[in-house]
Amino acid sequence: MWRLSRALCVRAAKTGQLPGPCKRPAAFMSTLLIQQPQYAWLKELGLREDNEGVYNGSWGGRGEVITTYCPANNEPIARVRQASVADYEETVKKAREAWRVWADIPAPKRGEIVRQIGDALREKIQVLGSLVSLEMGKILVEGVGEVQEYVDICDYAVGLSRMIGGPVLPSERPGHALIEQWNPVGLVGIITAFNFPVAVYGWNNAIAMICGNVCLWKGAPTTSLISVAVTKIIAKVLEDNRLPGAICSLTCGGADIGTAMAKDERVNLLSFTGSTQVGKQVALMVQERFGRSLLELGGNNAIIANVLYGPLHTKQAVSMFLGAVEEAKKEGGTVVYGGKVMDRPGNYVEPTIVTGLAHDAAIAHTETFAPILYVFKFKDEDEVFAWNNEVKQGLSSSIFTKDLGRIFRWLGPRGSDCGIVNVNIPTSGAEIGGAFGGEKHTGGGRESGSDAWKQYMRRSTCTINYSKDLPLAQGIKFQ
Repeated sequence: MWRLSRALCVRAAKTGQLPGPCKRPAAFMSTLLIQQPQYAWLKELGLREDNEGVYNGSWGGRGEVITTYCPANNEPIARVRQASVADYEETVKKAREAWRVWADIPAPKRGEIVRQIGDALREKIQVLGSLVSLEMGKILVEGVGEVQEYVDICDYAVGLSRMIGGPVLPSERPGHALIEQWNPVGLVGIITAFNFPVAVYGWNNAIAMICGNVCLWKGAPTTSLISVAVTKIIAKVLEDNRLPGAICSLTCGGADIGTAMAKDERVNLLSFTGSTQVGKQVALMVQERFGRSLLELGGNNAIIANVLYGPLHTKQAVSMFLGAVEEAKKEGGTVVYGGKVMDRPGNYVEPTIVTGLAHDAAIAHTETFAPILYVFKFKDEDEVFAWNNEVKQGLSSSIFTKDLGRIFRWLGPRGSDCGIVNVNIPTSGAEIGGAFGGEKHTGGGRESGSDAWKQYMRRSTCTINYSKDLPLAQGIKFQ
């Protein structure tokens, strides 16, 4: 899922440059990057050559050891020991025990802890943003901006901690009160993708915490160092407040851990960010146990500007890019710019523009996760609105126009069917005050602002009889 989506007449992705922390020729890199003097800043985040990828109040891990790589040069950064299934079981147990403590703390007090987490992230924003750039591949300013999103949602959550709650409703029976009570669901599992390795966790974590939930995080294996570094920052805040560290647990791992979370009835809500294909499997596993899921799946975005871009995340992504270019040619498209891998270290490809495809070409409806722009010519508004909506993904969309009528038709029932609908701004950069998420194959979940907090809580409709009588609703009387 990219934070871009479909625009009115194009399908696109990002463009950019070598991330700041990786500006060094690969020829000089023969050891782990963390061992080299210019990367000593990684140790400010508590990272070492070998790191434990499980946290539940203490650090550990008995699974396989993986090495993470810098996409800008494919050099190894450091190693992380993943969670085993036994580690997962132990962590879930400790997290549920921690919930008994956390749920009893008043919501505004929980908000104070989240405020401290936000402040701790502020102190590390540059170095943590540099790690995002190094391990994920974003340009440095975007890496820092992603950490800023976590800081911002913490600020938002602090205020929300004094506002969450349901209404007092008018009862039709005398001497009765009708209220909505909102309580935490319990344990929130959070599975995040490589492309937003900090912000998406932050959206879920900050809101879930003030709602009274504890969190169990599984990030993408390829960004395990980021998961460890963020958890270390949070763990220090919990420790300083003499709270159980398992309130914010971590189990780095692969599909086995993700499957365990999806099938585990002890995980009361599973927030999953990833591909539509995997999301379908997750949804079925969660639904089979009548669990609750929050799905943030694929996008197929639109819009381009003269912006910087980093490398693709992995070598596999480069292969997918080349495959998409060839498929576009087979379907009748013409590459008018780009289409090649750059002759330089790392996973860099040329920004690519393709014309001549039909609007319903299969490749144009595929989330490629690469800087490929498909350009289409359209005749009128109705036609291009329909093209926008025929794509199975429904994350974000944007139109550029000065026609006031067109703006409101674009926002209306026959306009864009995406969860994010913009006018005269790009499809990226959603503000934390609004709910973030999409429709159709994007999953329907909502994170971050507005009333997204309700997904992290359970609602009870409560009737209190404070009279001396026992009247029934609807005026029913048994004679």
